[in-house]
Amino acid sequence: MLRIYLTGEVAVERGDQLLRDADLGGRQGRLALVYLVAERERAVTQSELAELLWPDSLPPSWPVALSAVISKLRQKLATLGLDRDQIIANAFRCYQFRPPADTWVDLEAAAAAVHQAEGAVLANQPQAAYGPALIATTIARRPFLVGEDAAWVMSRRDRMRDILVRALDCRVEALLWNGELALAQDQARAAVELEPFRESGYRRLMQVLVRRGDRAEAVRVYQDCRRRLADELGVSPSDETESLIRAVIG
Repeated sequence: MLRIYLTGEVAVERGDQLLRDADLGGRQGRLALVYLVAERERAVTQSELAELLWPDSLPPSWPVALSAVISKLRQKLATLGLDRDQIIANAFRCYQFRPPADTWVDLEAAAAAVHQAEGAVLANQPQAAYGPALIATTIARRPFLVGEDAAWVMSRRDRMRDILVRALDCRVEALLWNGELALAQDQARAAVELEPFRESGYRRLMQVLVRRGDRAEAVRVYQDCRRRLADELGVSPSDETESLIRAVIG
């Protein structure tokens, strides 16, 4: 199976062969590979890819420069036993990444895992969410293209953040089912830190704290939620949150 890692250190693995970040031809080779893999469901125009690689100013002969970047990538991927012309196809001034059908991509695996975990939680089967939620959180926690700040990079990071928050929610439910209350509390608090204005995160953390017998800390979490909402958004907690704190106080 071809395995592609776009988070953390960019890498491509096939069997016992591995292409690391340093093998990809520098920043431009890394960016080109990540973008083509992330957008592999469509053909990417040469001009779109060139503007990604040279955002400030295109080289005078950018088509030649771009062709050289892609040629180096193809050559490196061919060392894994991949067809260099098939893996990055070129037609009508477009490029498209076309890996084998069973290729594994970490970002896609994280998205699939969180969907599976959410489905299990909705079906009231938190035990079935345990593994998928762990996979999704592990991948989504990794950094994505450190040092890059293009709009598409920020958009991908936002998607990863969303996956991470959703996966943490599912992981809390699975950990509670498994009796791992301390770890459930850590994961619930991490979700609150990622999304400090999302009330459901506070409620989940409060519920975990009550399960652990720490009602005083649950009240403090509620007070923090109320203060943040009032100071930053000018609103009060929802009826659902108020109902929960009343139950906590007794």
